[in-house]
Amino acid sequence: MAVPVGYIARNLVARRLTTALTAAGMALVVYVFATVLMLSAGLEKTLVATGQDDNVVVIRRSSQTEVQSGIARLQAGIVESLPQIALASDGRPLISKEPVVLINLPKRGSGKPANVVIRGVTPAGLTLRPQVKLVEGRMFRPGTAEVIAGRSIADGFQGAGLGETLRFASRDWTIVGVFDAGRTAFDSEIWGDAEQMLQAFRRTGYSSLLFRLNDPDDFDAVKSAIENDPRLTLEAKRERRFYAEQSEALSKFIRYLGTSISIIFSIGAVIGAAITMYASVASRTGEIGTLRALGFSRAAILTAFLGEALLLGLIGGIAGLVGASAMQALSISTTNFQTFAEIAFSFTLTPGIVVASLIFALAMGFIGGFLPAARAARMKIVDALRAA
Repeated sequence: MAVPVGYIARNLVARRLTTALTAAGMALVVYVFATVLMLSAGLEKTLVATGQDDNVVVIRRSSQTEVQSGIARLQAGIVESLPQIALASDGRPLISKEPVVLINLPKRGSGKPANVVIRGVTPAGLTLRPQVKLVEGRMFRPGTAEVIAGRSIADGFQGAGLGETLRFASRDWTIVGVFDAGRTAFDSEIWGDAEQMLQAFRRTGYSSLLFRLNDPDDFDAVKSAIENDPRLTLEAKRERRFYAEQSEALSKFIRYLGTSISIIFSIGAVIGAAITMYASVASRTGEIGTLRALGFSRAAILTAFLGEALLLGLIGGIAGLVGASAMQALSISTTNFQTFAEIAFSFTLTPGIVVASLIFALAMGFIGGFLPAARAARMKIVDALRAA
């Protein structure tokens, strides 16, 4: 015979203060656990969303990032001649040959310096990135010292706002526009004319090539043509995969550190749940004896007290998730370990994080409640009634 669920819930309500305090402790742990996973998911979403499925990025072989890469003009010309590259409306290959450089800029308010990506782009580069929309000002004019800034850069760095001037590469550059890249990594970049950037930074070659395939299924043929050509020391990756790899180091660090902290905090929450459940068993000795006398088995008593602990964990888990979900309204920036550049991203709550957080909360409840539940189940009917 099973103990009614209503009885289990009423016992938690009868001890409002201890229930609230224990659930609050669990909620805090779940909040930390969920926000850490949301940080990692937000970073991955930002970088994965940066790429397009039919775009291909080419960098120097063994380079981890565009900044580390170098592509000679002759090599770029060979890649540009590949027949699998889509053509623009003017009949030219839809390829953008881009220099990418890191500069140091002070943040607004704090003045703390951080690395920012400067990207030289071509008209084809703008076509290849349809998620990028100009929201303030105008596009830079080719052949001039004009640049446009991503929204995160314009909001977060001194001199990067519309109409302001930045000095780098021994030149003054005017911010003539601000663009929104749909919360992708491009929001954390500054763009200017590719040839002007090459001259300003005294570069003779490019950092990366970006082109669109005629057919997404042509990727393997293009990859083979580029990587097996002895004149080229380059490698090709789908743009989406390329940017996903940029998040791996930082994402793993966030997950490992956050999970470790959550586990340490969970020890305290488990101890709190165990104390609460032991107190519940001690105060309800007579009830336990009565239930046993009415015919409820030891297994039913064990299940009832475990049910209380799990319900306690569920309450804490839901409360922690509610608090964590509010973090989605915030956007933060940090240095990406892979690129050493500042990147802005938001907390992202996914169904997988919700499930993982609730399982984590239930696990805390189960671990904290098992021993008290086992103690209640082992009580003898006569001893329990005599103690009452």
